[in-house]
Amino acid sequence: MNMDHTTVTSGVTQTDKRRRRTTELMIAAAGILLSLLLIVVGRTYGDYFYVASYVVLQFVLLATAWNVLGGYSGYVNFGSAGFFAVGCYTTILLGKLFDAPLAVCVPAAGIVAGLIGLGTGYLSLRLRGVFFSIATLALAVMLQTLIVNWSYVGGARGVYVLRPDTSGPFDSYVQLLAIVMCLMATAAVIVAVVVERSWIGFGLAALRDDETAAEAAGVPSLRLKLIATTLSGFLMGVAGAPFPYYITYVDPASAFSLAIAINTIAMPLIGGTATWWGPVVGALLLGITQQVLTVTISSAANLLIVGVLLVIFVAVAPNGIVGLVRKFRESRR
Repeated sequence: MNMDHTTVTSGVTQTDKRRRRTTELMIAAAGILLSLLLIVVGRTYGDYFYVASYVVLQFVLLATAWNVLGGYSGYVNFGSAGFFAVGCYTTILLGKLFDAPLAVCVPAAGIVAGLIGLGTGYLSLRLRGVFFSIATLALAVMLQTLIVNWSYVGGARGVYVLRPDTSGPFDSYVQLLAIVMCLMATAAVIVAVVVERSWIGFGLAALRDDETAAEAAGVPSLRLKLIATTLSGFLMGVAGAPFPYYITYVDPASAFSLAIAINTIAMPLIGGTATWWGPVVGALLLGITQQVLTVTISSAANLLIVGVLLVIFVAVAPNGIVGLVRKFRESRR
């Protein structure tokens, strides 16, 4: 039996659509206000404030991107660092070939990573559970091997990237990067809201609960999973596009960083998957904590803190902060 998207959306009411639009407008307004706040506060605290804000917002974007596939459909992606690195090296390649500006590199990086996500999904999404996760991890290893042996983009020795001159209302290029990342993270969260509260989200939720039963009911599982892998890959590639200008020296170890891979998975799990706001809360909580630890103790403690928090939440609150909030609300009724 076949099922199109009109059948899947039979449970979406006009009230749901109005609530979704209201949520989207609120997120967009919050993103604009945050961008203005970054400019005002950053002029007081200097460039490090922009650097820290960039990292936190980058993880908001990555956690949201991972959740589109891992949270909504239940397919755990261990290859997030690979998609991030694809976006990073797309910027480097376009810069060396055409001296392309960031405004061109960001969508191009998203498209390349999205196409890789589509191809990966088509080849591996017939796998389920741990087998799919291993396939995504293998993809990241393959991409890293390719980059290590591609001397044009720096290879194993890495490559230096010069930041363009700052112009317009921005005081520094780091400030520009922080604002760009804020706007991209805001757009990604809005995309997550649209996915969650549309026929795609309803279909992915059915697959997450019981894929066999969903397919028997006519849910187009392969189509939905391809949409999720493509969109997730696109957003991860977009997150990696400004990274060369942020770090100014890129090598495979930094682009395929273990910290990026672990945080991208841990933040949605701690915040709570299957909702648009869980990854945002998890990324803000862990991201800000890591930046504070970097300046007060040591950056080496970051992954230790992530590991400890992840173990605690898996043992005590497997549904993350979202689950704790829901339990609290139910107990108050």
